[in-house]
Amino acid sequence: MISSVRGVVAHADLESVVVEVGGVGLAVSVVPAVARSARVGEQLFLHTSLIVREDALSLVGFGTRDELSAFLLLVGVTGVGPKSALGVLSAMSVDQIAAAVADEDDAPFRRVSGIGPKTAKLIVLHLAGKIHASTPGVPRAASGERDARVVEALVGLGWPEKAAAGAVAEISESAPEQAQVPDVLRLALAQLGPRRAETVRG
Repeated sequence: MISSVRGVVAHADLESVVVEVGGVGLAVSVVPAVARSARVGEQLFLHTSLIVREDALSLVGFGTRDELSAFLLLVGVTGVGPKSALGVLSAMSVDQIAAAVADEDDAPFRRVSGIGPKTAKLIVLHLAGKIHASTPGVPRAASGERDARVVEALVGLGWPEKAAAGAVAEISESAPEQAQVPDVLRLALAQLGPRRAETVRG
């Protein structure tokens, strides 16, 4: 599990950066705002999520923990993969996503490439109550932060991120706001069952 990356930028384009960490260059998919801020030869810190697939491992990175939490919520929606979730966060800020969800307005999501009307409606329904616009002095999306940590823990235990995010999102709908990481993790493990996903052999 790779939850963050800090290193020197070796390369940057519109959709990704290469960050050198301990002599190894890590390719990280990012939103355009992060790519534009990256400077070759300078330090960069990213909150990251490791996407595990049968044929590949890939990293996505964000400048803030709120963006990572929003990404994990989005990939938990049926029909939304990592590429589409990145597309949403490329087109909208977390506050804009939260405002659209609060207003039950799926139009901004329909404007994102790869997201149709049905999926846009699912995003609004799925994120309702889980993501909130920031208020000065008040931490945003406490449950989103908690859920993101649970998803990261499940991925570290071997489950695919899509399955982990889906299970956590479903549990979060009925879990009390004050539920802590161990509580949600325990429920997620019970829901996912005893079988662990196959890990990629090194």
